[in-house]
Amino acid sequence: MLLKPKLILILFIFSFFYLSLSAQNLPAGDDLSALGKLVGDNDAIVVAEPGGRIIYEKNARKKLIPASTLKLLTSLAALHYLGPEYRFATEFYRDKDSNLKVKGYGDPLLTSEALIEISKALGSENKHINNVVLDDSYFKPTLIPGVTSSLEPYDSPNGALCANFNTVNFDILKGKPVSAEPQTPLLPFALTKINKSSIKAGRILLSSEHNENTLYAGHLLSYFLEKEGIKQKGKISIGVVRPETDRLVLKYLSSFTMKDIISRLLLHSNNFIANQIVLAISAKINGPPGTLDKGVLAISGFAGKILKIDDLTIVEGSGISRENRISAKSFLKVLAEFEPHMDLMKHNGNEYYKTGTLTGISTRAGYIKGRDGRFYKFVIMTNSNGNSAEKISKKLCGLIGG
Repeated sequence: MLLKPKLILILFIFSFFYLSLSAQNLPAGDDLSALGKLVGDNDAIVVAEPGGRIIYEKNARKKLIPASTLKLLTSLAALHYLGPEYRFATEFYRDKDSNLKVKGYGDPLLTSEALIEISKALGSENKHINNVVLDDSYFKPTLIPGVTSSLEPYDSPNGALCANFNTVNFDILKGKPVSAEPQTPLLPFALTKINKSSIKAGRILLSSEHNENTLYAGHLLSYFLEKEGIKQKGKISIGVVRPETDRLVLKYLSSFTMKDIISRLLLHSNNFIANQIVLAISAKINGPPGTLDKGVLAISGFAGKILKIDDLTIVEGSGISRENRISAKSFLKVLAEFEPHMDLMKHNGNEYYKTGTLTGISTRAGYIKGRDGRFYKFVIMTNSNGNSAEKISKKLCGLIGG
């Protein structure tokens, strides 16, 4: 059907005024160009309107260190390979000698609360066990690039069976260490570590040396089992589950879905959670044991094939390593894919964002709600010592959001 000339004219006038009004709400190019004064030679910025058109960029193709903004890519890969409703499992077996065997599958949120729930479930049918045997073979022992041997929580080691992020939160009361969490006892196993350290209070890390982190999970479980009246001989050791002879007595599924986990990952920027996800992706795709190399390869494949990113260098999934590299323009593709999930990110005013910080590195990426009610994507990477991505984003928010 052909449109009448009068109708065509009306549609043209309507479109002209609509676009004119929209344009008044968009930030002017001259205004955004002022951002360039805040972006040094070793920094980058790119800003795109909701349709994807880039409205400002500087050094956008330069490969820089993303720091913890990389967690957005790791999160996308988790949603792709594992799914938003994926739940980590932990299995409990009883062998012919009445030993309780625990097989971990990398649950990053296996906390005291979860172990209490598990102990109650086991206590309904198991009134006596001999020893507790811990199977952490689902992941291969992993050294994360960028992680040091410090006792800081951000250097927490990864593993298939870990509790409370491999940390113990303690305080000092009347000159003695006490638990800083009412749900978690301060076990002798952890107290020994605290007394040997120079840390006065806060969180202390359980390392992977001599299976310290896995054994701590076993000691904590044993404590809660005892609270439920389950008698034990008390020996806790590393071993393996043999499904052909061991009887499954409980399969515990985390109360947190992958979307829940990602929300906590982005809120707290938890390096441990990020690389637990990388290892879980590896085991899901290639079969156990999960390895960092295969997990990183899977994420690289996702970035290349699905997101069409061709300049990514990634060695782990949290952003703690300075070997990770990507351009701001490529990272814009991560934001485009993540946009349906922006509610999982930190939210402040008209901005949804993820930050990244290393010594001399400051990054920020996310979405700003403009004066026109639409969301603009932005990536800021400052790899110049002393520069601040937050300072640039505040300026940008003012220009776009008003």
